[in-house]
Amino acid sequence: MNINMPILAISIVLVLFSGFYFGFWWRKKFFETKINDIESYAQKIINEAHRDVVNIKKEAHLQGQDLVFTMKNEFEKEMAERRVEQKRQEDRLIQKEENYERRSETLAQREATVAIQESDLVKKDKENSQKAEELTRLVQEQTQALERTAQLTSTEAKDFLLRNMEDEAKHEGARLIRRVEAETREIADKKAKEILALAVKRYAGDYVAEHTISVVNLPNEDMKGRIIGREGRNIRTIEATTGVDLIIDDTPEAVILSSFSPLRREIARQALERLIVDGRIHPARIEEIVAKVKDEMELSLKEIGKEAAFDVGVHGIHHELIKLLGKLKYRTSYAQNVLQHSMEVAFLCGVMAAELGQNVKQAKRAGLLHDIGKAVDHEIEGPHGLIGADLAKRYGESPAVVHAIMAHHEDTPPESVLDVLVQAADTLSGARPGARREMLETYVKRLEELERIANSFVGISKTYAIQAGREVRIMVNSEQVTDDLAQVMANDICRQVEKEMSYPGQIKVTVIRETRAVSYAK
Repeated sequence: MNINMPILAISIVLVLFSGFYFGFWWRKKFFETKINDIESYAQKIINEAHRDVVNIKKEAHLQGQDLVFTMKNEFEKEMAERRVEQKRQEDRLIQKEENYERRSETLAQREATVAIQESDLVKKDKENSQKAEELTRLVQEQTQALERTAQLTSTEAKDFLLRNMEDEAKHEGARLIRRVEAETREIADKKAKEILALAVKRYAGDYVAEHTISVVNLPNEDMKGRIIGREGRNIRTIEATTGVDLIIDDTPEAVILSSFSPLRREIARQALERLIVDGRIHPARIEEIVAKVKDEMELSLKEIGKEAAFDVGVHGIHHELIKLLGKLKYRTSYAQNVLQHSMEVAFLCGVMAAELGQNVKQAKRAGLLHDIGKAVDHEIEGPHGLIGADLAKRYGESPAVVHAIMAHHEDTPPESVLDVLVQAADTLSGARPGARREMLETYVKRLEELERIANSFVGISKTYAIQAGREVRIMVNSEQVTDDLAQVMANDICRQVEKEMSYPGQIKVTVIRETRAVSYAK
């Protein structure tokens, strides 16, 4: 067994060695085959690349030849065009030279003709000068003969003739003015009266005069003390939060609220009535109630504005303008409610626009918004027409409506029919009897101003302002003012009144000329 073990070991070693040698040989053979395959593939790629390079070179050579041929053809074509253009320019220059030569010959001929004509003109000038001198001498002789016959110099005769012609022209112009104005006035008055009468007839609106005070009724006299509060703290709080003055006097069971702002008076009235019903009257409760009433008033103003726009038939107004419309309910002008006045103007504008074939909706819109500036004119400086136009423009109104608002008091000249319609409707609404109130001082001042303007003209004997300043009657001296000049004087006085005065409606100017014939029987 010991002898077999070495033999087995040697056999194993031989087998392992043979296997290792065979594996090494097989691996070497495998790699040699692989290397040969790779070398052959690489050689194949090299050969293909060489062939591609040769082909690319040939193609590049052919493309280069084509490019050279193309460029050569283009160059030859361009040179041919240049030669043609050069030939055309040469022909044009030759033509111009020929024209210049012909013109030179023509100018030379004309210069010769002009020279001949100049010599003829010089002769004619001498002849005309001689004739003019002769004519001047004859005119002087005739003028002297006429002056001796008429016993007037030429200047005096000219002045006399001009005066006669001027007087005749004045009288003729006055007669023509009277005739044309009479015919025009007859037609215009008839049409205007029809439109205005129809507008007024179709409108029916209520009128309520506002005041500067409001009265709050109390359940008993003890409530006055509670409103005043300890050391007057309650009444001071009410006045500070509402901006109105509380007048507590001997009037039984009543408190008077005084303020020039109807909106503040209304807020104070509602707040005070709620405090009286609630019974808890102290500074904190007063501030709470006033704040609540103000919030409710904001909503109420919007509802009032919406209702006014709906009643007039105007839609799509910005919500801020709706709110300002609501504020106009608590705004007055000469004791006329501004919201009611705006609705009236909108209706009148719509009726007149319909009669004239204009845009009715646009006319109503401009009439309703024409006084919108009065809602904030106590907060912003400037005329309410310009303020209202700025607000309307800011909130998206059309340029035509904006200009109508701006021009309704002639802050800017009217430019369209809509501007004139708003002016007429505003005047009609404000000037109707009972619509507005005026202070005595304003009324007297207007009468005096009317009489002063009328008396400033020459030939006036007496002047009377009547019909509450709606008419002025003027007596003239019949020796200084003729019937024809009376019409001219009436027109001049009207223009002066329009220029210097501001007034609602219109003023009638009547010039009266009286002629008396007196004789005595003996």
